[in-house]
Amino acid sequence: MQNAIPSGRYGVSQRDPKGGAQQASVQDNRSNMNLLVVVVASAVILSTAYRIYGSLLARLLGLRSDVPTPAVTLRDDVDYAPIDSKFLLGQHFSAIAAAGPIVGPILAGYLFGWLPALLWILVGSIFIGGVHDMTALTASIRHKARSIAEVVRDHMSRRSYLLFLAFVWLALVYIIVAFTDVTSSSFLGLQTLENNEIITGGGIATSSLLYLAIPILMGLCLRYTKLSINWATAIFLPMVGLSIWAGQFFPLAAEDLFGMPRFVAEELPAVRQQALAVLTEQQREQFEARAAHPRRLFELGDKGLAQKLELTAEQVAAVGQVLDAPSRKYNGIVADGQRLWNVALLVYCILASVAPMWLLLQPRGHLGGYFLYLALAAGALGVMLGGKTVEYPAFRGFLVTDASGTVMPLFPLLFITIACGACSGFHSIIASGTTSKQLRCEPDAKLIGYGSMLLEAMVAIVSLCCVMMLRPDSELFAGGQPKPNFLYSRGIGSFLTVIGVPATLGVSFGLMAFTTFVYDTLDVCTRLGRYILQELTGWTGPSGKFVATALTAGFPLLFLIWQPVDESGRIKERWRLFWDLFGASNQLLAALTLLGVTVWLWRTRRAKWVLYVTGLPCVFMYVMSMWALARAITPLAQAVRGRLAGQPIGGLWSNPVPWVALVLGALGLLMALEAIRIVLAGLRRPPAAEGATALGSAG
Repeated sequence: MQNAIPSGRYGVSQRDPKGGAQQASVQDNRSNMNLLVVVVASAVILSTAYRIYGSLLARLLGLRSDVPTPAVTLRDDVDYAPIDSKFLLGQHFSAIAAAGPIVGPILAGYLFGWLPALLWILVGSIFIGGVHDMTALTASIRHKARSIAEVVRDHMSRRSYLLFLAFVWLALVYIIVAFTDVTSSSFLGLQTLENNEIITGGGIATSSLLYLAIPILMGLCLRYTKLSINWATAIFLPMVGLSIWAGQFFPLAAEDLFGMPRFVAEELPAVRQQALAVLTEQQREQFEARAAHPRRLFELGDKGLAQKLELTAEQVAAVGQVLDAPSRKYNGIVADGQRLWNVALLVYCILASVAPMWLLLQPRGHLGGYFLYLALAAGALGVMLGGKTVEYPAFRGFLVTDASGTVMPLFPLLFITIACGACSGFHSIIASGTTSKQLRCEPDAKLIGYGSMLLEAMVAIVSLCCVMMLRPDSELFAGGQPKPNFLYSRGIGSFLTVIGVPATLGVSFGLMAFTTFVYDTLDVCTRLGRYILQELTGWTGPSGKFVATALTAGFPLLFLIWQPVDESGRIKERWRLFWDLFGASNQLLAALTLLGVTVWLWRTRRAKWVLYVTGLPCVFMYVMSMWALARAITPLAQAVRGRLAGQPIGGLWSNPVPWVALVLGALGLLMALEAIRIVLAGLRRPPAAEGATALGSAG
């Protein structure tokens, strides 16, 4: 049985002296502080930072309203079109906010406690993430709205440019892998709410498919009728709400295609009878009142429920023996269903990335923006009116042990687990890829670049609140493997009940909001990956477009159909294995972007503030990211040392994570060496003009 919470300085698992179930003893570093205090204080800090540090950045970067932007000088109303800042903010915010500011804070807050997670979100977003986004956007508009990779080519070398493109493509692949798998997990299984109502993953899948169909219909109406955008919003936004409600009545359960109904009907009753025979009559009544659905039987194997039922150690062992083989079969069926959803999501990525922008991306982005604001509003209302207090410990120690027994150090894992909520390299791709072509005037870069990062930090803080309001022995932490999508949706559902929204609808809204955030990211990543691959290979025309798209979506498929298992043969969730790799690659992408921006600013300004404002954040993110990649490579290094010593190398080829980490680390190291070479070569030269080319050779 795994601990319900990670063990560490403030969480040490102990056994009841009477031989009962394990209990998590936590030193009382919890408080009765109201969540409202945390949220309001965070909002004040972020808004103050926007006014003071954001304004300072605008002055240092020399943002001027009288200098025309590429959206104005190159306007074609296709790629280049100036947009009012309030509309561009929603579009950019919708594009950059995905699962990262939800999953990362929940995982990090659960592992290390909410205080270090909160501090990193605040400090990281103000001094690193916001700086990264704003300077990347500014660098792009100062280079005719070209991508950050092209800025690297102009101010470093062609070799740096190719290394950067290769790294970005791999980073995009792992964003697709992590987000696809965590999204597909929302389409499976069941959730039993506190009022015993059940939400099915298949119902969430139905709502998601309806959500994708509604924007297509909206796009067609906007394109071929005289329907205005305001009327379209008034018509189709309520339809999205209707799809959330209707999904639970028409669930699309992929696991049913792999024999789940037969397993439940023919095999589960006998297993249930054997398992319940282990319980006392009182325990049996408690269990059946809490988990009446047949498939909830396997909750008996979770430590959280075992604690609530007060099972003895002997009962826990007996139940585990009864459920072992059936749970393996059940999890295998669920895994097959998840693989099917993974394939379906990748097919969606391919279609969405080559579809006309007006047909899906633009109307879906418009509706998705409302989801983002509604989710934030739901959190704000729940915090203000719900009176919820902080129940989870603030700090668990610098070293904690997760459910698998792995020691997790706060340094560097906190800083790569919370990626998008504090700093994200992916933002630079969006900022320099599409947003810079729509920026109306230079001062808008403060609101769009810096402001949107601080807004995303608030999304991360609301997600963290979903952990903070739970006790360490909450059943949502059962098994020591919390599911961030479900935990977030339950939190949002709890917040919405404060204003009278039924729990089932509130939790469904939370899960839909989660998947909505991800859809934007998945197809944008696929589209950007296609652009990069075409740039690297020179493939053009329809055939090049198709092949590059297929490769960008096909490469993640290799990892998403692979099914990892632990030493005992039990299935492991793919996204958990890849999340640290995604986080490290994403944060290293941020470091490399800051590296390119620092070289550009140093070449053109030669001011000491460059070293402090972008240089130090670059070094910090680079060290944390490379440190995390080194941890990921460690199993590979150990296997190689064992092979050299004549020991067997079992598992050397079975896990792709260390190999990919090795490639990413090598690209990151080569980029750093190239930057050092370029900077040293130009130290004695005068500052270059904004549009100057690289100092070094083309490489």
